[in-house]
Amino acid sequence: MTDEKKEKVLHTRIPGSLDEEIKDQASQLGVSVSNLVRNILQNAFGLVEGIVADSSNIASAARSTAPAPRPPPRPEAEAPPPPREPQILGWQEAVLNLNGVCDLCNAILPRGSRAAIALYDVPGPRAFRCLTCLEEEIHDPDRRGQEPDAD
Repeated sequence: MTDEKKEKVLHTRIPGSLDEEIKDQASQLGVSVSNLVRNILQNAFGLVEGIVADSSNIASAARSTAPAPRPPPRPEAEAPPPPREPQILGWQEAVLNLNGVCDLCNAILPRGSRAAIALYDVPGPRAFRCLTCLEEEIHDPDRRGQEPDAD
């Protein structure tokens, strides 16, 4: 006789409600309680193995396609400092491709003329100087790097 023919008996305690449910289900399916429990156990092991294998595959796929973790949000206490007034680092002489106006004397600076453009330490407003005002500013240290007076 093979080992398959030598069936073993399994004894287990179950709640009365589960006993009733198993008996009702066996009756509806037209099988014995023993056959129903045996089939449930055999199928359960197959399902568990399939779920474990599928879960492992899903986890591997998720790890390989997951985006990089985001850094934690910055607390309110670390808010960026308020913007400060831009400082002029210097002036760059250029041939203008657009019309401009000198910020000091309001001279019209036509396209194609030579003028100076402010270079800021942070993004700032566009500022032009005609070459006459630029020369005066270079020779007057008190005015160097100042913005025009607001009228």
